[in-house]
Amino acid sequence: MLLAVHVLAAIMAIGPVAVAASMFPAAVRRAGQEGTGGVATVRTLHRICRVYSAVGLAVPAFGLATANSLHVLGDTWVIVSIALTALAAAVLALFILPRQDAALAALGSEPAAVDREATVRLAMATGVFNLLWAVVTVLMIVRPGSTTGV
Repeated sequence: MLLAVHVLAAIMAIGPVAVAASMFPAAVRRAGQEGTGGVATVRTLHRICRVYSAVGLAVPAFGLATANSLHVLGDTWVIVSIALTALAAAVLALFILPRQDAALAALGSEPAAVDREATVRLAMATGVFNLLWAVVTVLMIVRPGSTTGV
């Protein structure tokens, strides 16, 4: 049961954040060129990132519970996954979401004031976030050294 909730939480919470965060930089650039028409899209993408990132806290919570119940909490692949998950969360909380806030504020003040370099850096950080989750997903599937048979 714990594993099913962990996997479902990852799919239902992390997936939308990965997609919305990836779409955000281009949407900001378009909204900056189009004016107010695209601002609603940018706000929606940001809202998805904020809400689903909070829901995404269930992923490591149920992951830890699952690892504990399978007695693999001390396995290297689990420890690496925990570290990469923490790093992905830090990238999201400390870089992506604040930069999205700043981009929205810039759109609100003057749409033409969108900083292309800032959106490129945001896209790059989002790519790092997505790559971290991809590595964690592969580790969860391959489970190097796992003898649990699950």
